[in-house]
Parts: sequence; structure tokens; C-alpha cells
Amino acid sequence: MIVRLKGRCSKKSGDKVYLDIGCFTYEVLVPYTVSLRIRVKEDIELFIYHYFQSDNNKSFPVFIGFLNELEKEFFEKFISVSGIGPKAAVRAINKSISDIALAIDNADLGFLKSLPGVGLQRAKNIVAALQGKMGRFVLIKDKDSFQETSLSRQDLKNNLAEDALKILLSLQYSRKEARSMVKKTLEANPAISSVEDLLTEIYRSVK
Repeated sequence: MIVRLKGRCSKKSGDKVYLDIGCFTYEVLVPYTVSLRIRVKEDIELFIYHYFQSDNNKSFPVFIGFLNELEKEFFEKFISVSGIGPKAAVRAINKSISDIALAIDNADLGFLKSLPGVGLQRAKNIVAALQGKMGRFVLIKDKDSFQETSLSRQDLKNNLAEDALKILLSLQYSRKEARSMVKKTLEANPAISSVEDLLTEIYRSVK
């Protein structure tokens, strides 16, 4: 069981970071709150939640990363709630963990409903299961990560553009065509946060 990975972040794409360790590159899922504090080409250490996912009679490992053990512990508490699996939890934790923990302790259903994939009933389930158990998580200092600067947004756009450009070049588009399509699509859809969404929008614009 892998519990920690230490290496250089070579790329970020959506909810994934790619960690170079020796001659291996590991794909690690990370919540939004974690991704904002990771910079490409910097050495980082991730505390890993590791499980096996089954799909079409095949089983493969999935790594989910956090910047400290307390964040990982919060995640493990979060997925203990009925109906919340690891991937759903990664998607849901798109705000400060300390704010989410405070909302749970205060039974703030409105805040919890604002998390992706969390409806009213699931918010109630989270409060019922975890209220009164969030004290140490409220103290996590991760709010600075949500002061998104133009640089962090530009880093995301640059990573998306680079990944999409490589794919378009492999599909025999010229570099000039590919750059133009990526640039126009990102300018028209600044909220795009994954390569898949970017390529989908490019396809829609050229069909």
C-alpha cells in the first residue's frame, strides 16, 4: 500500500497532477483545494489515499493526494458518509476544507449543497454522520489557496493549452491550426478546467 509520494510535479490537468519519481510518472487525483497549492515543476510531497477501482471486470489502483495528513484524514471521514465514494469526494471538496468542516459542525446545509454533487439529502447525511467531529479540521490553514491570482488561472490555462495542442498535433492538425483553435476556444470559454472539456468545445466549434 502506497501512503506517500515525493517527487516533481510535471503537469496538472483538471483534477489530476502528474508526479515524476525516478523513471516513473504517477497520476494522482487531487481535490481542487489541493490542486491550487501545487505548482508545476516544483518538488512536492503528497499523502496518498490508495484504493482499487473495478471496471469491466478489471481492477486498477487509484491514488488520491493531499498536502498533509490532516487533509487526508478529513477525506477519509468524508467518504465514510453513506453514498459518497472517493471520486465523488474529490469532486465535492472544491472549497476550503476548513470552511467545509465548519459548515458541517454548524449544520449549514446551504453551504454543503453548494458543493458539486451534494444535494439536500446528502448534505443532511453528512451533517448527521460528521457533526461534532470536525474540530481539528476547522483549524486547517488552507484558505489562502482560494485567493486565486491571475497567475494560478494562467498556469491552468497554459497546462490545458499544452495538453490539447499535443493531442491536436497527433491528429495531424498543423501547429498553426491547433494553436488557433485552442486559443479561440479558451478565450470564448474561460471556465474550462479539463482537457476533455476543451477538446469537446473545439470539436463543437469546427463541426
